Amino acid sequence: MIVLFTDFGLRGPYVGQMKAVLLRAAPDVPLVDLMHDAPAFDAQSSAYLLAALVGAFPAATVFLAVVDPGVGSAGRRPVMLRAGEHWFVGPDNGLFEIVARRQAAPAEWHEILWRPAQLSASFHGRDLFAPVAAALARGEMPDSVLLPQRPACDWPQDLAQVIYIDDFGNAMTGLRASQLPGDARLRVGGQTLSRARTFSDVPPGQGFWYENAIGLAEIAVNQGHAARALGLSLRQAVGVT
Repeated sequence: MIVLFTDFGLRGPYVGQMKAVLLRAAPDVPLVDLMHDAPAFDAQSSAYLLAALVGAFPAATVFLAVVDPGVGSAGRRPVMLRAGEHWFVGPDNGLFEIVARRQAAPAEWHEILWRPAQLSASFHGRDLFAPVAAALARGEMPDSVLLPQRPACDWPQDLAQVIYIDDFGNAMTGLRASQLPGDARLRVGGQTLSRARTFSDVPPGQGFWYENAIGLAEIAVNQGHAARALGLSLRQAVGVT
């Protein structure tokens, strides 16, 4: 399957145009809309979020991931990453950094050399990355070169920041819950929050943090909107005690 992860949003033509390319080039390959509201222009936050989401997908999945504020610039390479049993296609701006680190075997980075006859300066998701992802899903290897040495991003293993706020107001962090002590408390929005197993373990209106369904430490308020109640925003720092 091909899995789409972007910051495009669902308004406007962008997701539809990218899907049209995929369906034309690989009509028998299922498409999964994983996220189209990844943190906008924020490759770092998106990198930790993407890494937490990939485990649910079977071998040979191709992730077409586009959070690409540097699209069309000279310093940003288009890449394919082989990490574990998955492929990732998108910009080399740190978006795949955490995915690559968390594999048991060394990841393989390939710079994409193939170019379409028509390449928009501002929509590589449609014109470049989608055809490459479709080719990989068909079992073909687009023209590319292996990058034996590539400078890694100077980012921590876990990111002590808010990386995503969902429609309920719950705030995911870039911290893996498994890496935190069982009695850890999170400091954010002027409050210190204790851990709970799930929402119903605390009274309505009370804030807490818990291990969410993809393994991240998430801040919530039972039957409330944590972002509004605690004044949370993307990239906000989270303390651990």
